[in-house]
Amino acid sequence: MNLGQYNTLTILRDTDPGLYLGDDQENEVLLPHRYKPETYNIDDEIEVFLYLDNEERPIATTDEPYLTLNTFGYLRCSDVNAYGAFMDWGLVKQLFVPFKEQARPMKVGSWYVVYLYLDDKTNRLVGSSKTNKFLSNDHLTIEKYQEVDILVTHLTEKGANVIINGVHKGLVYIDDIFEDLRSGDQIKAYVKNIRDDKKVDVVLQPMGYRSIEPNAEYILEELKAAGGFMALNDKSDPETIKDMLGMSKKLFKKAIGTLYKNKLIQIKEEGIELT
Repeated sequence: MNLGQYNTLTILRDTDPGLYLGDDQENEVLLPHRYKPETYNIDDEIEVFLYLDNEERPIATTDEPYLTLNTFGYLRCSDVNAYGAFMDWGLVKQLFVPFKEQARPMKVGSWYVVYLYLDDKTNRLVGSSKTNKFLSNDHLTIEKYQEVDILVTHLTEKGANVIINGVHKGLVYIDDIFEDLRSGDQIKAYVKNIRDDKKVDVVLQPMGYRSIEPNAEYILEELKAAGGFMALNDKSDPETIKDMLGMSKKLFKKAIGTLYKNKLIQIKEEGIELT
């Protein structure tokens, strides 16, 4: 049975405290009464999440936590005491983050990117906001232009620091951000560049020729919604383009170039117009 993960177990027996579940190695765990499915039979299989209760005993739940073992989540601090902080992670028992695992002192009501791991010494599930020690770019599993999943950790003057696919560090430069981006956002992105020092640049839109078609289609839809005319062209101010379409002027010019070549629009002094 794997703590901090979903397990598919077999219903063994029904008792007053709840259902006892087992695996094929004769391990057993309690699913408390309040988590019982409405209908079930003995020997049915059920998927549950396993963690430790307040007495440090393995317990099963059908609630879904906000993160699982060896993954990152964006959690709210709900309490702080003499030993550390406690995070709301979607389960009855809160996730403990000791002071030594806090990148900076946590405050009640604030949100933090937290990593869930199993402590080798205590065999307890513990959280850590010292995210860098759980990330590595030494052996990259991504390549240029690849679509990836990112979690925004924090914003700086350079841009947005992100976690890529839950294992690597990356950065979305400020000049490549054309939409609201906040800590905790989990979105799709694209690898723009992998530097010689293994640092990874990420953008929120596909690169090069890969971005022309989706952006052209988007502009076409916006033109239709606007009645066939939009007061933008290749001479428009970059900020105006960003405000109206959420993309850079470079991508906009490529997209309208595609539409023009396909004779879908006319480019005029006043703007672009459907043919």
